[in-house]
Amino acid sequence: MFPTDPISNLAALIRCPSVTPAEGGALTALAAMLEPLGFKIDRVVAKEAGTPDIDNLYARIGGDGPHLMFAGHTDVVPVGDEAAWSHPPFSAEIADGEMYGRGAVDMKGGIACFVAAVARHVEKHGPPQGSISFLITGDEEGPAINGTVKLLEWAAAKGEHWDACLVGEPTNPDQLGDMIKIGRRGSLSGRITVNGVQGHAAYPHLADNPVRGILQLTQALMDPPFDGGTENFQPSNLEVTTIDVGNAAVNVIPARASAAFNIRFNDSWTAESLKAEIVARLDRAAAEGALRPGRAPVQYDIAWSERPSHVFLTRNNALIDSLSAAVEAVTGRQPQLSTTGGTSDARFIKDYCPVVEFGLVGKTMHMVDERVALADLETLTGIYETFIARWFGHAAA
Repeated sequence: MFPTDPISNLAALIRCPSVTPAEGGALTALAAMLEPLGFKIDRVVAKEAGTPDIDNLYARIGGDGPHLMFAGHTDVVPVGDEAAWSHPPFSAEIADGEMYGRGAVDMKGGIACFVAAVARHVEKHGPPQGSISFLITGDEEGPAINGTVKLLEWAAAKGEHWDACLVGEPTNPDQLGDMIKIGRRGSLSGRITVNGVQGHAAYPHLADNPVRGILQLTQALMDPPFDGGTENFQPSNLEVTTIDVGNAAVNVIPARASAAFNIRFNDSWTAESLKAEIVARLDRAAAEGALRPGRAPVQYDIAWSERPSHVFLTRNNALIDSLSAAVEAVTGRQPQLSTTGGTSDARFIKDYCPVVEFGLVGKTMHMVDERVALADLETLTGIYETFIARWFGHAAA
């Protein structure tokens, strides 16, 4: 029996407690849905020292011709206070036309709908005029080390090549049909540290307070703005996310202070040019500042996160037009083509093929009582089914 019902598909996935890095049975449940459709299933366990092993899944149906990939993740974030949930977070209970459960929208719901869409396509038309594959990780909500990156490398080494990819993340802010993500801003993080001289708060002349320096440096990072935005992207924005001194005593001047920051940047920058701009700002602020009046300029160290996310924009008309037309055909809405929001695994997939993102409404993702309207599951399945037919029609033309 083909898995044509997205509601049943989603219930089976939600009932698997796949909190990162646990597989929780979710990939096994997904494989059981895909096998009756003729998919060849590969389970790939990726490993790296110092990180948890991650179970991933790659499945493919079809042969020669255009190759469409659907990418996503079955891992979910922790449930938080389980007692605060109206319905148990892994029960997939339905109330007032909505299904409750961790991962309902982020993003087991998208996977459930795409499975149903493929099943309906195969039921009506037989195997696709080319290939459809599922690239599903268990490490998107975690460090993203043993997930999509390594699964792509594994598949490419086996000779897999993709012509386009749809990521089923919840992209719609209010209702289905609002938004397709056609790119993402880059993301760069770092931590700056200022060393001072610890001392008694009553004898400041014997100490150097690093808090003064860290405040001067962080202010230089946040002002002035980095740019005014570009045609396709919002202005780059840096946020200082924490300032730490590790000091529990109110009468002790701390020995050091550090601050972490993250910047989401547009296509005015590369990670390398942005690093240079940040260092230039810090150098100017350090030279102009001091830990106390009359003392030497501020001295700082900076440590960058190991792997920045690079900005990208997809310009593949066949992919974007097929999905936009499918959304409009099913919902009557013309979706906004957007590059807003955070990062996703599309940042890795862009190096292999054109990629866009479209999924459910994301209002409740990561929240207590994460839930999805049953009507949205059916609508999204219809969009995906229409998209599959349109994309293969464009790609095969």
